[in-house]
Amino acid sequence: MHAHAPSTSARQDNPAGEAPAFDPVGIADCVRRPRTALHVVDGGPDRGHGVLVGDHTPAGLPVVGTLPPLYPEWLGDRSFCTDHGVRFPYVAGEMANGIATVRMVTALAEADLLAVFGAGGLGLGSIERAVGELGTALGGRANWGVNLIHAPGEPLLEERTADLLIGRGVPLISASAYLTLTPAVVRCAVAGLHRDHTGRIVRARRILVKLSRPEVARQFLSPAPREVLRELIGRGQITQEEAELAASVPLADDVTAEADSGGHTDNRPLTALLPAVLGLRDELTRQHGYRRAIRVGAAGGLGTPAAVAAAFAAGAAYVVTGSVNQASVEAGLSDQAKALLAEADLADVVMAPAADMFEMGVKLQVLRRGTMFASRAGKLYDAYRDYPSLEALPAELRAKFERDVFRLPVDEVWRQTRRFWQDRDPAQLSRAENDPRHRMALVFRWYLGQSSRWAISGEPSRTADYQIWCGPAMGAFNRWVAGSFLAAPRNRTVAQIALNLLEGATVLTRAHQLRTFGVPVPPEASVFVPQPLS
Repeated sequence: MHAHAPSTSARQDNPAGEAPAFDPVGIADCVRRPRTALHVVDGGPDRGHGVLVGDHTPAGLPVVGTLPPLYPEWLGDRSFCTDHGVRFPYVAGEMANGIATVRMVTALAEADLLAVFGAGGLGLGSIERAVGELGTALGGRANWGVNLIHAPGEPLLEERTADLLIGRGVPLISASAYLTLTPAVVRCAVAGLHRDHTGRIVRARRILVKLSRPEVARQFLSPAPREVLRELIGRGQITQEEAELAASVPLADDVTAEADSGGHTDNRPLTALLPAVLGLRDELTRQHGYRRAIRVGAAGGLGTPAAVAAAFAAGAAYVVTGSVNQASVEAGLSDQAKALLAEADLADVVMAPAADMFEMGVKLQVLRRGTMFASRAGKLYDAYRDYPSLEALPAELRAKFERDVFRLPVDEVWRQTRRFWQDRDPAQLSRAENDPRHRMALVFRWYLGQSSRWAISGEPSRTADYQIWCGPAMGAFNRWVAGSFLAAPRNRTVAQIALNLLEGATVLTRAHQLRTFGVPVPPEASVFVPQPLS
């Protein structure tokens, strides 16, 4: 696909005799055809600026500007598409507990999009099975990846996950929820670094990171810390040559500024966060003399074409969606939970304690409408903060938790918790034996962990306890698709969601282009109704 070259003549003949559009209906029609070249012409004081579709301009009308065809593929950084082997600068991000399923990743990869399997919260065996299935289904494709989540409470699991992803040759690792660098994530970025025949430094796998704080962005935009590299060399996990090459490249080539999103989030507005990360990228590129540009993408709140178009207009090299994919056909979430998501509006979200960082007081964003999870989880965290142990809980409060939250005696919850950690990480039990407060945290985390599983399995008796990670993008998406074919959950495939968001963003970008030429673009021209696309 090639763009038409802009006209170099102020006036040209129009053999077809086609008239330019000066009226709202005609202008809106031109906007909705972004794949055609447009000429903006000056119709004089009475008519103002109008638009003509095609390669020729009408005789006698000055040409104000020429717009070449516009395609969704061109909205972001073309190098992103080239490096990842995709057609579009779009990523369906990881949704933990396998909600971003093998099926979802496969469907998007086969549609020439990029997707990440949601490994966060899963045991190593489940991750290994998913990696095997993806490797078999996608063969030599490079446009898929697996999540590596920061696990301050389970560093051994993070290390073993890194071992697995490196050892199995996963082409992309998406790092998320990091507050600081760990040896595991540094090893994923550094192991396998080498020079090609031209002397260029080449990665063994690509690293995409999502973050919401400039201080965290600085760490991933910088070369790997020397002290961590020394530790990895001492462990025999990287070579001296890999460490030396690591000093010349940033930790990640793709850094995503994650704004107000579902799950782990700082609720930052994208228009504040993205420019800050872009500016930091430019500063560190100059400081370290990088030879390749670091791409900065955008995530959080991207549930409509307008939001996607705004992200690209603000400088995003690519976009990452999350909440809206959770309602898709391929998502590993129950029909009951998807039905709740389909009813969500903009304000139907709330912050709640995070299971994986419970003791640190970290929160994540979840669906509020139709569930009491956030309120109940918040009361558990309040009790953890206020009391030193389960035995110190007031009898009335303990009884309330057993009746309304656990629906089990605390002793039974602890028995189930012990069985879980015995298989996953026995060190947690050793710590709990010596630290009553940690034992209480593990019991309370039982509810947080189960609530997500109930939403996945569709446990009917626990609908009010569903933990569904969700940002305001879901409500915006529901408003956008109302009355269209995407309003029905059965039609919400991840590919249709992606293609419609991108197509709509292309139309809105075209409308903005024409506005900058002084064309009176009517409001209805910026309305893109979802339609089946391929």
